[in-house]
Amino acid sequence: MTSHSYLSELFSLDGRVAVVTGGSSGIGRAIAGALGRAGASVVIVARGEAELAATVDELAADGCRAAWVSADLSTRDGVRAAAEQAAEVFGEPDILVNSAGINLRPPMDELGEDVWDTTMAVNLEAPYLLGRRFGPGMAERGFGRIIHITSQQAHRAFVQSGAYGVSKGALESLARSQAEAWSPYGVTCNTLVPGFVMTPLNARLSSDPEKVAALAARTMVGRNGLAEDFAGAAVFLAGRASGYVTGQAIFVDGGFSVH
Repeated sequence: MTSHSYLSELFSLDGRVAVVTGGSSGIGRAIAGALGRAGASVVIVARGEAELAATVDELAADGCRAAWVSADLSTRDGVRAAAEQAAEVFGEPDILVNSAGINLRPPMDELGEDVWDTTMAVNLEAPYLLGRRFGPGMAERGFGRIIHITSQQAHRAFVQSGAYGVSKGALESLARSQAEAWSPYGVTCNTLVPGFVMTPLNARLSSDPEKVAALAARTMVGRNGLAEDFAGAAVFLAGRASGYVTGQAIFVDGGFSVH
């Protein structure tokens, strides 16, 4: 077997359909691009239509099959509507990536119920509802990949983790529950755990040069993360090569978590 056909057998996503929430910016956008360039037909779900259109145009220019759905993932009805619209484009998905998230972190003694509810709705309940909608179909067809993007705050409290850290810790538990339910039927469920990545979600920290430098120094590779650092890990988790990897939290953080 030639190297090209061998790599294709392991990593190609030809013929697969992927739904990526939060796919118009940051890590989600990088993952959507990676899956599309690896052969998957990609539906990107987010709020901002301009950013969605720009992302899909970029993928189309590279020869990818891509489409977008504008949706509000902070309500159950919004999530359900988004799921149905997404499934209508290229068919039922084989790959679900939950990258959409909000990062509201007031001090704990100022953390109100509204922030708590909104954080849980977007960061935890939307991935649960999308998994419930698509996971059983993946199991019936005998192949599926669910990938959640979590956070260092799922494992340690710092920079006012608040409700955000709670939601991400729960999301990792959700992945394990989904893995337990569906992995016997060919559906793996894992999380990617970023270090500090300069994305719009981290705008508050990104604006403080001293904190940015301190975070980079805490890594083992000497720099903060880039969205494109997640491309290879996402393609691996989305394809055949990762069939025996499930229920795991895979750190893509330059050694941040072990330094």
